[in-house]
Amino acid sequence: MSTGNKTGLDALLTPGESVLVLIDHQPFQFANLNSHEPTMIVNNVVGLAKAAKAYDVQTILTTVLEERGGLILQGLQDVFPEQRPINRTLINTWEDARVVDAVKATGRKKLIIAGLWTDICVAMPAIQAAGEGFDVFVVTDASGSSSPEAHDMAVRRMVQAGIVPVTWLAVMSEWQRDWARETTLPGATQVMLEHAGATGVAFAWETQHLAGQGRTGA
Repeated sequence: MSTGNKTGLDALLTPGESVLVLIDHQPFQFANLNSHEPTMIVNNVVGLAKAAKAYDVQTILTTVLEERGGLILQGLQDVFPEQRPINRTLINTWEDARVVDAVKATGRKKLIIAGLWTDICVAMPAIQAAGEGFDVFVVTDASGSSSPEAHDMAVRRMVQAGIVPVTWLAVMSEWQRDWARETTLPGATQVMLEHAGATGVAFAWETQHLAGQGRTGA
């Protein structure tokens, strides 16, 4: 089982320890997504992917039977245009050696997962990876399932297995950790402008306001 701390500073995510796996954000899965409003999941997972790129977090894309279930979201492919998603037949991503080898090649032990559906394509690999010593975090608002109950039961099951549920903005906030880290601040701000809803609106106003002060010398 995972031996990572669940409390204390070391329990928080850092870019250098994280690896992100995005699973099956495809049309077939979205067709029966009823636990969340689908556009919210699209917004959140693309925001998560952009955050991973901004913080140089190695990210692995994977699909299942894309010739029947459709290609991965274009918004995700656009973030990583050079990456060809690993197309599987296995429902459990962690049973595909190509995905596991790609994760292990990063040398990182904090595994962050988001996918469709939570109770199947997220829970299976999360539980198995946790049993193999990874510290697993599941991004619940970038994942979803066929019903609210299916999503909720999956999260409860994973928590019992020692997996940490987290939201996409919490992940990005832990990666940033300090607003004085100016090298990653522009990337974080841009992600929030595009994907953080009213917070993005507030950031846009603040940016415009500060720019106006600069022009007037106030």
